[in-house]
Amino acid sequence: MTTQTDFVPPLHAETRYAFFFDVDGTLAAIKPRPDEVSIPVQVLDDLKRLAQQCEGAVALVSGRPIDQLDALASPLVLPIAGVHGAERRNSEGQITRIALAPATVTAISRELDAAIAALPGTSLENKGMAFALHYRQAPQYQQAIEQLAASLVARFPELVQQPGKCVVELKPQGVNKGAAIKDFMQHPPFAGRVPVFLGDDLTDEAGFIAVNALDGISIKVGAGTSNAQGRLSDVTAVYRWLAQTRIKTDEDVSTSVRS
Repeated sequence: MTTQTDFVPPLHAETRYAFFFDVDGTLAAIKPRPDEVSIPVQVLDDLKRLAQQCEGAVALVSGRPIDQLDALASPLVLPIAGVHGAERRNSEGQITRIALAPATVTAISRELDAAIAALPGTSLENKGMAFALHYRQAPQYQQAIEQLAASLVARFPELVQQPGKCVVELKPQGVNKGAAIKDFMQHPPFAGRVPVFLGDDLTDEAGFIAVNALDGISIKVGAGTSNAQGRLSDVTAVYRWLAQTRIKTDEDVSTSVRS
C-alpha cells in the first residue's frame, strides 16, 4: 500500500506499453451530476497521439456504459470496457456484453425506483446490466443506500456490491476492471505489451492489482491508500503527465536497433 503523492514510475523508451484509463476522476473532473462531466479537447488530442504511438493500444476502462464513453471521447473511437467490464468493445469494434436475466433486471429496477424515490437527492442510474445508486447530492443517505444495495445482493446472488465515490453499484458477479484489463491484454494490439493503468476510485483497485500482477505500472489519482505503485495528485496532474508522455513507436525502436 502507498500514500505518496506525485510519483509515477518512469516509462522506458524501448518498452512497448498499453495504456488503460478510467474516466471520471481521471480523464475528467468529477461533477455534481454525471451528465455534467466532459474531457477537455487537449486531453483528447493527447490520447489520440498516444494511441497512434502505441498502434491503438489505448483503452477506456470505466463504470459508464459504452455509449456514454463514446460521447465523452468523441471524435475518438477507442477500445472500451464499460460498466466495469460488463460490456466491452475490442479494437475491431466487436462488442460483448454480460447480461442479467430480463426478469431480474425488471424486478431490481422496480424495487430501486421506489426506494430511491423515498430518498430525496439520491438518484438511480440503470445501466441495463448494472445499477448505480448515487448519493453525492444527499450524503446523509449513504448508510441507507449501502443497506439497500446489501439487501438486494442478499436476494440476488448473481449481483455483487461495489462501493465508489458517493455511489454504490450493483453489478454482475465476476465483473471488474482487473478482469477487463486482463482480457484486453490477451488480444492485439495490447498483447505482448506492458500495461499502464490510471484510476482514482475503489472500483479501480482490481485494475491496479491485475496490472501489478502483469508487471505493469499502476497509478492512483488522488488521495487514499491504494494498491497502485504510483500517484498523481489530481486530474490536472494527469493532464500534465499525459501531455508529457512520449512513447517510441515500433518503427522508432526498429530503426534504433538497426542503427
